[in-house]
Amino acid sequence: MPIARSTAVTWSLSAVAAGALLVGCSGSVSVGNSEPKLPADKLATTVSEKLAATTNQPEPDITCPEDLAGKVGTTTRCTLTAKDGSTLGVSVKVTSVEGDQINFDIKADDTASPAPN
Repeated sequence: MPIARSTAVTWSLSAVAAGALLVGCSGSVSVGNSEPKLPADKLATTVSEKLAATTNQPEPDITCPEDLAGKVGTTTRCTLTAKDGSTLGVSVKVTSVEGDQINFDIKADDTASPAPN
């Protein structure tokens, strides 16, 4: 069992390290309608893909509670959940909207919250 615990600790630490690496990370998604809005599930997938690409790690489990409106300055908070149950907050902020394409920055918190007991 020490291997499983080691893996969980590594993932947790990787999530924290990823947060530091995400400063300045950005993404964009074309949503294809007159009032652009990125559905929460697609936002979570995009954030997960960007995080994996930035850290060279497998895609983490990301959840976003709401759709992202395509309006400059709009923000939302998503959550990265590591395999050990610890969590890391991730902020998403719309930087520009070009037609139906929403461009946004992604920034993870500096520290993770421990797994609930």
